[in-house]
Amino acid sequence: MEVPNLILHTEALIFASEKPLTALEILELVNNAFGFMEDKIVLEQIETSIEGIIEKYSTKFFPFELRESGGGWQFLTKRDYHKTIAQLNGDKFLKRLSNAALETLAIIAYRQPISKSFIESIRGVNCDYSIQKLLEKELIIITGRNEQLPGKPLVYCTSKSFMDYFGINSPNELPKINDILSEQMISPTLVNAEHFDPDKSETLSTELPRMLE
Repeated sequence: MEVPNLILHTEALIFASEKPLTALEILELVNNAFGFMEDKIVLEQIETSIEGIIEKYSTKFFPFELRESGGGWQFLTKRDYHKTIAQLNGDKFLKRLSNAALETLAIIAYRQPISKSFIESIRGVNCDYSIQKLLEKELIIITGRNEQLPGKPLVYCTSKSFMDYFGINSPNELPKINDILSEQMISPTLVNAEHFDPDKSETLSTELPRMLE
Protein backbone atom coordinates (compact mmCIF):
# COMPACT_ATOMS: atom_id res chain seq x y z
CA MET A 1 0.00 0.00 0.00
CA GLU A 2 1.32 3.43 -0.94
CA VAL A 3 2.15 5.78 1.95
CA PRO A 4 -0.45 8.47 1.05
CA ASN A 5 -3.19 5.82 1.04
CA LEU A 6 -1.94 4.30 4.28
CA ILE A 7 -1.97 7.73 5.90
CA LEU A 8 -5.66 8.12 5.04
CA HIS A 9 -6.56 4.72 6.51
CA THR A 10 -4.53 5.44 9.65
CA GLU A 11 -6.17 8.82 10.02
CA ALA A 12 -9.63 7.31 9.58
CA LEU A 13 -8.99 4.71 12.28
CA ILE A 14 -7.76 7.26 14.81
CA PHE A 15 -10.64 9.61 14.02
CA ALA A 16 -13.30 6.92 14.37
CA SER A 17 -11.90 5.22 17.47
CA GLU A 18 -13.57 5.85 20.84
CA LYS A 19 -10.23 5.36 22.58
CA PRO A 20 -6.60 6.26 21.84
CA LEU A 21 -4.98 3.78 19.46
CA THR A 22 -1.40 2.58 19.68
CA ALA A 23 0.71 2.09 16.57
CA LEU A 24 0.52 -1.67 17.09
CA GLU A 25 -3.28 -1.58 17.27
CA ILE A 26 -3.41 0.46 14.06
CA LEU A 27 -1.06 -2.01 12.40
CA GLU A 28 -3.30 -4.94 13.32
CA LEU A 29 -6.47 -3.18 12.18
CA VAL A 30 -5.03 -2.17 8.82
CA ASN A 31 -3.66 -5.65 8.13
CA ASN A 32 -6.99 -7.20 9.09
CA ALA A 33 -8.80 -4.86 6.70
CA PHE A 34 -6.44 -5.73 3.85
CA GLY A 35 -5.79 -9.37 4.61
CA PHE A 36 -5.73 -10.19 0.91
CA MET A 37 -2.45 -8.31 0.39
CA GLU A 38 0.62 -10.47 0.04
CA ASP A 39 2.91 -7.87 1.54
CA LYS A 40 1.74 -7.07 5.05
CA ILE A 41 2.03 -3.56 6.44
CA VAL A 42 4.88 -3.25 8.96
CA LEU A 43 5.14 -1.09 12.08
CA GLU A 44 7.64 1.27 10.48
CA GLN A 45 5.08 2.17 7.80
CA ILE A 46 2.45 2.92 10.43
CA GLU A 47 4.89 5.14 12.32
CA THR A 48 5.69 6.97 9.08
CA SER A 49 1.96 7.49 8.50
CA ILE A 50 1.52 8.88 11.99
CA GLU A 51 4.37 11.31 11.40
CA GLY A 52 2.65 12.41 8.20
CA ILE A 53 -0.62 13.05 10.03
CA ILE A 54 1.16 15.00 12.77
CA GLU A 55 2.80 17.20 10.17
CA LYS A 56 -0.48 17.73 8.33
CA TYR A 57 -2.35 19.03 11.38
CA SER A 58 0.54 21.00 12.85
CA THR A 59 -0.30 23.97 10.62
CA LYS A 60 -2.32 26.93 11.88
CA PHE A 61 -5.20 26.03 9.57
CA PHE A 62 -6.45 23.29 11.91
CA PRO A 63 -7.77 23.81 15.46
CA PHE A 64 -6.89 20.24 16.42
CA GLU A 65 -3.83 18.02 16.20
CA LEU A 66 -2.73 14.40 16.51
CA ARG A 67 -1.14 13.70 19.87
CA GLU A 68 -0.04 10.68 21.86
CA SER A 69 -2.19 10.85 24.97
CA GLY A 70 -3.86 8.38 27.29
CA GLY A 71 -1.67 5.53 26.07
CA GLY A 72 -2.26 5.96 22.34
CA TRP A 73 -2.82 8.36 19.44
CA GLN A 74 -5.89 10.58 19.25
CA PHE A 75 -7.04 13.90 17.87
CA LEU A 76 -7.08 16.67 20.47
CA THR A 77 -7.99 20.32 20.24
CA LYS A 78 -4.99 22.63 20.32
CA ARG A 79 -4.36 24.54 23.53
CA ASP A 80 -5.23 27.90 21.93
CA TYR A 81 -8.86 26.78 21.73
CA HIS A 82 -9.21 25.30 25.20
CA LYS A 83 -11.23 28.16 26.69
CA THR A 84 -13.63 28.06 23.77
CA ILE A 85 -14.46 24.35 23.88
CA ALA A 86 -14.26 24.13 27.68
CA GLN A 87 -17.68 25.79 27.70
CA LEU A 88 -19.12 22.60 26.26
CA ASN A 89 -17.84 20.06 28.76
CA GLY A 90 -14.43 20.34 30.38
CA ASP A 91 -14.84 23.24 32.79
CA LYS A 92 -18.38 22.22 33.66
CA PHE A 93 -17.13 18.75 34.48
CA LEU A 94 -14.46 19.92 36.92
CA LYS A 95 -16.59 22.69 38.39
CA ARG A 96 -18.94 20.03 39.68
CA LEU A 97 -16.09 18.90 41.92
CA SER A 98 -15.82 20.53 45.32
CA ASN A 99 -12.65 22.22 46.47
CA ALA A 100 -12.06 19.27 48.77
CA ALA A 101 -12.30 16.85 45.84
CA LEU A 102 -9.95 18.97 43.73
CA GLU A 103 -7.41 19.09 46.55
CA THR A 104 -7.67 15.32 46.97
CA LEU A 105 -7.24 14.80 43.22
CA ALA A 106 -4.15 17.01 43.19
CA ILE A 107 -2.59 15.06 46.05
CA ILE A 108 -3.28 11.74 44.35
CA ALA A 109 -1.90 13.00 41.03
CA TYR A 110 1.43 14.03 42.56
CA ARG A 111 1.90 11.35 45.22
CA GLN A 112 0.42 8.24 43.58
CA PRO A 113 0.13 5.43 44.37
CA ILE A 114 -1.20 6.66 47.68
CA SER A 115 -3.45 5.35 50.47
CA LYS A 116 -6.44 7.17 51.92
CA SER A 117 -4.75 7.53 55.29
CA PHE A 118 -1.79 9.27 53.67
CA ILE A 119 -4.12 11.64 51.80
CA GLU A 120 -5.87 12.44 55.07
CA SER A 121 -2.56 13.05 56.82
CA ILE A 122 -1.78 15.69 54.20
CA ARG A 123 -5.22 17.35 54.16
CA GLY A 124 -5.91 16.90 57.85
CA VAL A 125 -9.53 15.86 57.31
CA ASN A 126 -11.52 12.77 56.38
CA CYS A 127 -11.47 12.14 52.61
CA ASP A 128 -14.05 9.35 52.23
CA TYR A 129 -16.58 11.52 50.38
CA SER A 130 -14.00 13.16 48.07
CA ILE A 131 -12.45 9.83 47.11
CA GLN A 132 -15.88 8.35 46.41
CA LYS A 133 -16.76 11.26 44.11
CA LEU A 134 -13.47 10.95 42.22
CA LEU A 135 -14.05 7.23 41.78
CA GLU A 136 -17.59 7.86 40.50
CA LYS A 137 -16.26 10.35 37.93
CA GLU A 138 -13.54 7.84 36.97
CA LEU A 139 -10.77 10.36 37.58
CA ILE A 140 -9.01 7.95 39.94
CA ILE A 141 -8.87 4.17 40.25
CA ILE A 142 -7.96 1.61 42.90
CA THR A 143 -4.75 -0.08 41.82
CA GLY A 144 -4.24 -2.54 44.67
CA ARG A 145 -3.16 -2.60 48.31
CA ASN A 146 -0.10 -1.40 50.15
CA GLU A 147 1.30 -4.64 51.48
CA GLN A 148 3.81 -2.78 53.66
CA LEU A 149 1.28 -0.94 55.84
CA PRO A 150 -0.86 -2.39 58.65
CA GLY A 151 -4.22 -3.57 57.35
CA LYS A 152 -2.92 -3.47 53.77
CA PRO A 153 -4.95 -0.36 52.78
CA LEU A 154 -6.17 0.30 49.25
CA VAL A 155 -4.03 2.59 47.14
CA TYR A 156 -5.25 5.06 44.53
CA CYS A 157 -3.87 6.42 41.26
CA THR A 158 -5.17 8.75 38.59
CA SER A 159 -7.07 7.05 35.77
CA LYS A 160 -6.86 6.97 32.00
CA SER A 161 -9.76 9.46 31.93
CA PHE A 162 -7.67 11.84 34.01
CA MET A 163 -4.78 11.55 31.56
CA ASP A 164 -7.09 11.97 28.57
CA TYR A 165 -8.55 15.16 30.04
CA PHE A 166 -5.14 16.72 30.65
CA GLY A 167 -3.61 15.37 27.44
CA ILE A 168 -0.80 13.37 29.02
CA ASN A 169 0.41 9.79 28.76
CA SER A 170 1.56 9.34 32.34
CA PRO A 171 1.69 11.26 35.64
CA ASN A 172 5.36 11.94 34.90
CA GLU A 173 4.20 14.47 32.30
CA LEU A 174 2.39 16.61 34.87
CA PRO A 175 3.92 20.07 35.34
CA LYS A 176 6.56 20.17 38.05
CA ILE A 177 5.25 21.71 41.26
CA ASN A 178 8.30 23.93 41.69
CA ASP A 179 7.96 25.28 38.15
CA ILE A 180 4.35 26.31 38.73
CA LEU A 181 4.65 27.71 42.22
CA SER A 182 8.17 29.17 42.07
CA GLU A 183 6.91 32.72 41.70
CA GLN A 184 4.29 32.35 44.43
CA MET A 185 6.19 30.51 47.13
CA ILE A 186 8.23 32.16 49.86
CA SER A 187 10.90 30.12 51.57
CA PRO A 188 9.89 29.49 55.20
CA THR A 189 12.07 30.10 58.21
CA LEU A 190 12.88 26.63 59.50
CA VAL A 191 13.00 25.70 63.15
CA ASN A 192 15.78 23.18 63.83
CA ALA A 193 16.73 23.44 60.17
CA GLU A 194 19.63 21.07 60.63
CA HIS A 195 17.12 18.25 61.20
CA PHE A 196 14.93 19.09 58.24
CA ASP A 197 14.84 16.59 55.38
CA PRO A 198 12.86 17.93 52.38
CA ASP A 199 12.60 14.45 50.88
CA LYS A 200 10.51 13.31 53.85
CA SER A 201 8.15 16.25 53.90
CA GLU A 202 4.52 15.24 53.38
CA THR A 203 3.22 18.77 52.83
CA LEU A 204 1.60 19.74 49.54
CA SER A 205 0.78 23.34 48.77
CA THR A 206 -2.90 24.25 48.87
CA GLU A 207 -2.29 26.01 45.56
CA LEU A 208 -2.25 22.69 43.66
CA PRO A 209 -6.01 22.54 42.96
CA ARG A 210 -5.65 25.68 40.86
CA MET A 211 -3.79 23.59 38.30
CA LEU A 212 -6.88 21.52 37.80
CA GLU A 213 -9.29 24.40 37.31
